[in-house]
Amino acid sequence: MAFFQPLNPPITDWQGKSVWLVGASSGIGLACAQALHTAGAKVCVSARQAALLDAFVQDHPGSLALPLDVTDAAALHAAALQVQSHQGLDMVVFCAGYYKPQRATQYALAEMQKHWSVNYNGALLLLDALLPLMLPQGRGHISLISSVAGYRGLPQSLAYGPTKAALTNLGEALYMDLQDSGVGVSVVNPGFVATPLTAQNRFDMPALLTPAQAAVHMLQGWREGLFEIHFPKRFTRWLQLLRVLPYRWYFPLVRRATRI
Repeated sequence: MAFFQPLNPPITDWQGKSVWLVGASSGIGLACAQALHTAGAKVCVSARQAALLDAFVQDHPGSLALPLDVTDAAALHAAALQVQSHQGLDMVVFCAGYYKPQRATQYALAEMQKHWSVNYNGALLLLDALLPLMLPQGRGHISLISSVAGYRGLPQSLAYGPTKAALTNLGEALYMDLQDSGVGVSVVNPGFVATPLTAQNRFDMPALLTPAQAAVHMLQGWREGLFEIHFPKRFTRWLQLLRVLPYRWYFPLVRRATRI
């Protein structure tokens, strides 16, 4: 029966818990910050857009705003120390993300590298700041917002998909290394969510959710102690099935489904 036990300590009560969300000025990160504040958590929000963070603090008394760029290692280290001293480090959620549709027929190296810098290297820089602080305290939780786009290669995801595949793999290895440390790890793999990033898509997005709906799924996943939190399941389960198909079936099926 141990096989069915939660992979992380379930978080059932947010009252007084400290949560730092990195990349929370809009979209899923912002909605999650709002939901956590409502649930009683002490919320700190970080992103590049200071005005949006200040607006969040004004609307959510007791919260903290720390503007920063996830590609700035020094800023992340300074912010981690400030969050720890101000309210503690019970949970840190890496929400930062960058997305532009990209195909090999219109290859842009600068875009490829920017995706990598924000989506994956930003997480590495954050971990470099966090692990020396969280490991000695022997508790806490790190959650990485990845994407089902990282499950397998997809059209228009030449730049974005590989960064999310790497982020998920990072989360898996991180869990293995930290499972006896008291620090929990989870990876969030959303399907399509209506955010400023997905607004760029020029195709139908099945099972599209609002950011608020995504936040509900995330809090439920943490409540259940899950490692992978994926949603909506009516869509993500089909994508999980595609992961096990042989390439001779996978490639034509995706081409027919996307018409790309």
